[in-house]
Amino acid sequence: MTDEQGLPPEFFEAGTPSFVDFLRQNSPGLLPVNRAPGAGTAPDVPHGTTILALTFPGGVMMAGDRRATSGNRIAYRELEKVQRADEHSVVAFAGTVGLALDMVRLFQVELEHYEKMETVPLSLPGKARRLGAVIQANLAMAMQGLAVVPLFAGYDPDAGDARIYTYDITGAPQEARDFHADGSGSPYALGALKKLYRRDLSLEDAATVCVHALYDAADDDSATGGPDPSRRIYPTIAVVTEDGFRLLPDDEVAAITTEVMDARMSSPGGPVAPLRG
Repeated sequence: MTDEQGLPPEFFEAGTPSFVDFLRQNSPGLLPVNRAPGAGTAPDVPHGTTILALTFPGGVMMAGDRRATSGNRIAYRELEKVQRADEHSVVAFAGTVGLALDMVRLFQVELEHYEKMETVPLSLPGKARRLGAVIQANLAMAMQGLAVVPLFAGYDPDAGDARIYTYDITGAPQEARDFHADGSGSPYALGALKKLYRRDLSLEDAATVCVHALYDAADDDSATGGPDPSRRIYPTIAVVTEDGFRLLPDDEVAAITTEVMDARMSSPGGPVAPLRG
């Protein structure tokens, strides 16, 4: 039964500020946990790879390569793994691409739904927990081999600082200090971040560190895509500060990436960290 506008009555009832709980009560079939495949080997579907985040004075930066692979095949060359969550937060994903995009869209609606119901934005730790609930709803799929591992970060206007949250497939949020990376190329990206990260990085230097880390990941992980100047494909880099979310312009990222690539011509291993200091 619907009203004159064609909407079912549950859309007009006062209820929970959680959109995930609303779906669980009224349309459970739309949740990932209720779309689990049958037993057997997981299908060979596109997977996204390396994502990373780091904090700098006044904000947080998140970056990702653009490649998704399906087995030994490149499925996508221009995948956008870094997405706006809301005005003061950003989310990126590694893992099963189709499910990840659904989860990101659900999380975006979850935050918007909460703000409309409560008339105030959710706190940053609250957003991290909400994303954990969305990930937990995908647990059955993850156990079938279709895992999604997001990375979440944002600026907390109340505390005046930026934070990074990591997850496992059960959805438990853990706060990371300074920087973090996920995905198949993350061991190599983390090595670069440990070598190059400083807490006083400028925004441009932070972006350069991100590009170096993704370059190192692509250098050793075949599933991570490196810069592709011929197609003008470069990493996606987003920044969240007190002023809100913004993507770095393509031309700016291209210029930073070109500088990194030129430097690698004479030093393929990239910059080295000082032994002391």
